[in-house]
Amino acid sequence: MEPAVNRYARNGWRLWSWAANAKPLILVLLALPIASAQTPPTREILRKVAANGSLFEKERANYTYRQSFKFYEINRTGAPGGDYQEVRDITLTPEGERIETFVKGPINRLKRIILTDEDFRDIREVQPFVLTQDTLWLYETRYEGDETVQERDCFVFRIKPRQVLEGQRLLDGRIWVDKESEQALQVAGLPVPQEYRTEGGNLFPRFLTVFEQIDGEYWFPVSTFADDTLAFSTGGQQVRYEIQFTDYKRFGAESSITFDEPGQP
Repeated sequence: MEPAVNRYARNGWRLWSWAANAKPLILVLLALPIASAQTPPTREILRKVAANGSLFEKERANYTYRQSFKFYEINRTGAPGGDYQEVRDITLTPEGERIETFVKGPINRLKRIILTDEDFRDIREVQPFVLTQDTLWLYETRYEGDETVQERDCFVFRIKPRQVLEGQRLLDGRIWVDKESEQALQVAGLPVPQEYRTEGGNLFPRFLTVFEQIDGEYWFPVSTFADDTLAFSTGGQQVRYEIQFTDYKRFGAESSITFDEPGQP
């Protein structure tokens, strides 16, 4: 996201996140967990996670879902100011094509922030983060300990891009992996690259994405939250957003999806 008038400078980050479905407000701390006495084989575990991620991506192509995005500029009193809202229905075809249909909006009442192409690309690729066999090699990884997420025992891994090439959107953050299913239950971090420029900039807040088991086998992204301060040269601008991924519906080989022609009821 870019400033509408001002330009960004470097600034520290704050992250406040909420549990999905009106759960109590929680503070997500990205501090280092206490390592367990015995360090597990990181690469071996992550290879299994990536293999499961690749299988999940194929399975997700059999689903439709609804994506709701609400973005707020927060004024100095802590109240929401300008906002952006939209709702889209998403279909992923077996051929890898992504079909997006607006259900609501877009409604754009932002005054100080301009949402960029990279922001919307992050909604598609970074925030619903899936580590796959094709992307594992892009990251340096480090085991950081064990934590309990959604009452399940998880490994916590630090992941950081080895190198960010032009045109890539990657994650610098952490991933919580369920020990039983070897799938991601939670992801948090910062989309990269952050673009610092003398004139303007394109910066992105830290976020938390939560996954839930939808079909009894795979864990799907269900919500993303962010509350962070992006620094203009004239002062910080707090932003807050939430993304909800809902109404997952599976269709099989015996089913088909049709789209009405424009102007047809």
